[in-house]
Amino acid sequence: MKVFVTGANGLLGQHLIRQLVDEGKFMIHATGKGPSRLSYGEKNGVTYHQLDITDHKRTQALVEKVSPHILIHAAALTQPNDCHADKTACWKINVAATRTLLRAAKKSRSYFIYVSTDFVFDGKDGPYDEGATPNPVNDYGESKLLAEEMVAMSGLHWAIVRTVLLYGGKIPGGRPNFIQWVKDKLSAGEKIKVVDDQFRTPTYVEDLAKGIILVLMKHAKGVYHISGKEMCTPYQLAVTVANLLQLDEGLIEKVTAASFAEPAKRPPKTGFIITKAVKELGYVPVKLEDGLKRVFGL
Repeated sequence: MKVFVTGANGLLGQHLIRQLVDEGKFMIHATGKGPSRLSYGEKNGVTYHQLDITDHKRTQALVEKVSPHILIHAAALTQPNDCHADKTACWKINVAATRTLLRAAKKSRSYFIYVSTDFVFDGKDGPYDEGATPNPVNDYGESKLLAEEMVAMSGLHWAIVRTVLLYGGKIPGGRPNFIQWVKDKLSAGEKIKVVDDQFRTPTYVEDLAKGIILVLMKHAKGVYHISGKEMCTPYQLAVTVANLLQLDEGLIEKVTAASFAEPAKRPPKTGFIITKAVKELGYVPVKLEDGLKRVFGL
C-alpha cells in the first residue's frame, strides 16, 4: 500500500515514518518543505519529495502522480503566535493546503488522515472527549477547525486525530520541543518562567505515531483523541523533567499566563479523554514519567 505523508521532517513526521517503515507493509512517499532530514531512504521503502504544500499545482500533481491509498496530513503551522502574526501564512498552510490535498486525494480515493489539535477547544471545561463542541480562541485553533470541517465534508473515507502538547527527543534540524527546552535551559544554569495555570495531557510522540497507525490499520473513520492520560501544567511537567535529570528545580519560576505578553490567547484547560481510542483502537499510552525516561535515555 502506498502512503503519502506531509510534514515528514517534523517531530511527529520522523517518528511516524520510522514506525511505518518498521511495519514493513508500505511504500512511503514522505514530503517536507526543505531537504530530507529523514534517516530512511528508498532501500527502506521511503521516497522523499521536497514539497511546499502551499504550491497548489505542484502538490496536486504530486499526489495525483503517487495516487496513494492513504494520505496522512501532518504538516501545519503550529505556533499560535506565528499564526496570529501572519494570518495569511496560517490560512495558506493550515487551510488552503488542506483543501488542495483533499481535492487531489479524491482522484485516487485516498483514505485521508488529518492530524489536528486540542486548540480547537476554548479550554473552559477540559478535558474533552470527541463529542465536545469545538470553540477555538486563536487563529491557529480556528484554522485547524476549519480544515477539520473540510476533511469531514470531503466525501472521502477520513479520520481526524487530535493531540495535545507533543513531546519527544531532539530531531535533526528541528526546533526543541518543550521538554528539550527545559533541559537545555536548566543544564545551562538559566532561570526559566513556566505557567502553572494551563492544563494539558502531554503526548509522547511515539504514542501519537502509534495511534495514527492504529487508526490506519483499522481504517477507522471519525474523530479520535490521542494523548497521554495524565493531566498536568507546563510548570509541573518542567519540574518532573528537572527531577528526572537531577537538575536544579529552583531555577524554574512558577508563573501565570498573564505574566507573558503572548499575542495569541491560549485555552486554559484542554487535555483529552481517550476512552474511545482505548476501546476502539486498542491505544494504550505510556505513563508520562516513563515517556520522559525514554526520551532522555534513563
